[in-house]
Amino acid sequence: MKTDPETHVPLESFPAYPLEEMQARATAFHAQMVSRRSVRAFADTSVPQDIIEHCVLTAGSAPSGANHQPWFFACVGSADRKREIRAAAEAEEREFYAGKAGEDWLDALAPIGTDADKPYMEIAPWLICIFAQRRGGVRAGDDNKNYYIHESVGIATGMLIAACHNAGLATLVHTPNPMKFLNEACGRPPTEKPFLILVAGYPAADAMTPKHALIKKPLGDIASFL
Repeated sequence: MKTDPETHVPLESFPAYPLEEMQARATAFHAQMVSRRSVRAFADTSVPQDIIEHCVLTAGSAPSGANHQPWFFACVGSADRKREIRAAAEAEEREFYAGKAGEDWLDALAPIGTDADKPYMEIAPWLICIFAQRRGGVRAGDDNKNYYIHESVGIATGMLIAACHNAGLATLVHTPNPMKFLNEACGRPPTEKPFLILVAGYPAADAMTPKHALIKKPLGDIASFL
């Protein structure tokens, strides 16, 4: 890799933990994240905007192709806007559950118990609508081709979910298909492709988790060490 003082700066502020602390931190973070659950029953308790802002800033620090950061997070807290998004999402979901999905996909969803009704999209305080940008760059107004768009936005979304959980917020990934209605609802240009909606807030007091969702593959089924 080529480096030059004109284009590079020294790596600073990288933590150098003792091995024992590294092990403890890795174990503690796993214990924290393994308690994360997708929630489909939210409380209407408000969440201050600055908490969402810092979670989004964490997502915005994710690695991306050529550092173009090809993402935009439209954070919707308006009751009217959430109602609009819910109505459009449910319209797509009704077609999905009416047969568009296919029997295999519906059979896979059966243990979770989902259906076309999404009341939580109005109840939860925030809908974070994530968009993938086909063109952009490292500065606002750039109009360059973006690279590894979906990989980059996927990484940023994972960091956003982790940041929300770390802050004490429950989340749910929602992906109605198609999602073109989000561009108009969020005032985003047609050059941006809706990626997903992340519902965020506090879980309802009576929120439940499907037993099916508690099944997680053991390490030996998801990793090898060569």
